[in-house]
Amino acid sequence: MQQRTIGDRTVSAIGLGGMPMSIEGRPDEDRSVRTIHAALDAGVTFVDTADAYHRDADEVGHNESLIAKALGSWSGDASEVLVATKGGHLRPGDGSWTLDGRPEHLKEAARASLKRLGGDAVGLYQFHRPDPSVPYAESVGALADLLDEGVIAMAGISNANPDQIREAQQVLGGRLVSVQNQFSPAFGSSRPELELCDELGLAFLPWSPLGGISRAGDLGSEHDAFQQVADAHGVSPQQVALAWELALSPVVVPIPGASRPESITDSVRAADLALTADELAALEAATRG
Repeated sequence: MQQRTIGDRTVSAIGLGGMPMSIEGRPDEDRSVRTIHAALDAGVTFVDTADAYHRDADEVGHNESLIAKALGSWSGDASEVLVATKGGHLRPGDGSWTLDGRPEHLKEAARASLKRLGGDAVGLYQFHRPDPSVPYAESVGALADLLDEGVIAMAGISNANPDQIREAQQVLGGRLVSVQNQFSPAFGSSRPELELCDELGLAFLPWSPLGGISRAGDLGSEHDAFQQVADAHGVSPQQVALAWELALSPVVVPIPGASRPESITDSVRAADLALTADELAALEAATRG
């Protein structure tokens, strides 16, 4: 598969997002493990999770533990897989999401994530979402301390704007490696962040790159230009969307969520889908229009 770079690691151009396997509507554990194994067998070497990817209040880290279990039972070399996780978001168990960007919370959460994931350090640890009640520099400063202490190997941020990206890079002393923001044919408002990441050489990790759990299946019907290109190539519009995102910049590494082996296997094929200049121009016009 086509390869990309996150910090000092080379990873597959398409990653796997773990959230659908742990929140409301999740499949049984066996299917989730088969989904993760299918991704790894297809060449995926980047998996994204978070301690907040769980359903019930008493199962914080559900997805991290699931991924660790799947990696442990996989027949391949799991040491080649970069696992990224996040902290600073919480789920009380009633379906809502809350925030805690306090440095002490992030440090405690990172150590708990490391314990669940195993290994010497968390491969990539990301501040999940800005907490308006805590100065951004203080939250990101916790990541700097975690880097210095060796708890995490690399640091990233998520759901950040351009000013926050620049601030994080300054607080981390140039050690920021990635930004994970929502981006898809249906959600293009993170283009300034994508363009800044391209300028700074930071990995840009689109979450919900197909439009989200509830809308990914309707991508072709909601975005006719993607369906037309898909029909021309005999592939799914989801593959076209991911291939389009990859073509936007060499720093882009989409992380489509999946809960079925078939869906992630289809997504992975986007890394080898070559779109023509005319097709890319048509997709650009459709998404910017």
